[in-house]
Amino acid sequence: MGRKVAKFATLVGAAALTLAACGGSSDEASTETEAGGTEAIASQFDLTGIPVSVGSKDFDEQLILGQMMVQALQAAGADVTDKVNLGGTAVAREALLAGEIDVYMEYNGTGWTVHLGQEDPSFNSDELTTGVREKDLADNNIVWVGQSPFNNTYGFAASPQAAEANGGPFTLQTMMEYVRDNPDAVVCMESEFPTRPDGLILTEEATGITLPEGQSSILDTGVIYTETAAGNCTFGEVFTTDGRIPALQLSLVEDPGVNILYNVSATFTKDTYDKAPEAFDGIVNAILAPLDNATMAELNAKVSAEGEEPAAVAKAFLVEQGIIAG
Repeated sequence: MGRKVAKFATLVGAAALTLAACGGSSDEASTETEAGGTEAIASQFDLTGIPVSVGSKDFDEQLILGQMMVQALQAAGADVTDKVNLGGTAVAREALLAGEIDVYMEYNGTGWTVHLGQEDPSFNSDELTTGVREKDLADNNIVWVGQSPFNNTYGFAASPQAAEANGGPFTLQTMMEYVRDNPDAVVCMESEFPTRPDGLILTEEATGITLPEGQSSILDTGVIYTETAAGNCTFGEVFTTDGRIPALQLSLVEDPGVNILYNVSATFTKDTYDKAPEAFDGIVNAILAPLDNATMAELNAKVSAEGEEPAAVAKAFLVEQGIIAG
């Protein structure tokens, strides 16, 4: 990897741990970068000649995170193949297991319930990620690196018409009661959500109400937001860090803690990770440490609400954080 790794790994690791522990801001990240000198963080690591195929799922947050990985690894000298925007969760995970990609960003809640088939996930982010990291490595030779401060859990948003009829925000309980009592109410969801073990079933079990047959609609992820804003969906399944929620003035349904945690980590094949563990740790932690809920939602909004390209949004963030040169 070269002597540069040893020189800088301690600084980046300490900065990342400090920021992750306190949900550090971008200002703090910039200070740490300046303390380490003017050279960009990624260039402090030597991945020259190491091939890395980077994938992602197919929604805006994943596209942004995937492009962050592509550009940061390229800046460190890796021979990067850009396979960002592969498809849904199953597609990305199968590509990783098959060695068709070497890394993509995944969520701890998804890892525990979907990929590892476990129940009763911890509601402590660190405990959940640690459990996933240990089991996925033992069972599948997949290495989980880093952990984002942000938690992009599932949720529901109410249409403006429904929120007005309700006289204010819904809870999960009052949402399901409203759907049960109004046969014209429609809950819009993406294709995975009704059958995922961490999906609709958690709301049904927590509220004691099963979504009535004929009152759901399956839509592409992005369409759910606009159709809910237009009133064509009474409620829409959303990701809680999605920038379209405030942009479209949607009302989040209050969740008392039913939906599980979804902090993100980079998931690597062990063969790839073992080629440069210190470099991969340092780069991933530098990317994830500043990403609290507000920051991730702001980046997502630049794509979903303002129409910017994920690669451009990723580059601006990486430059601002001192991870790559401008």
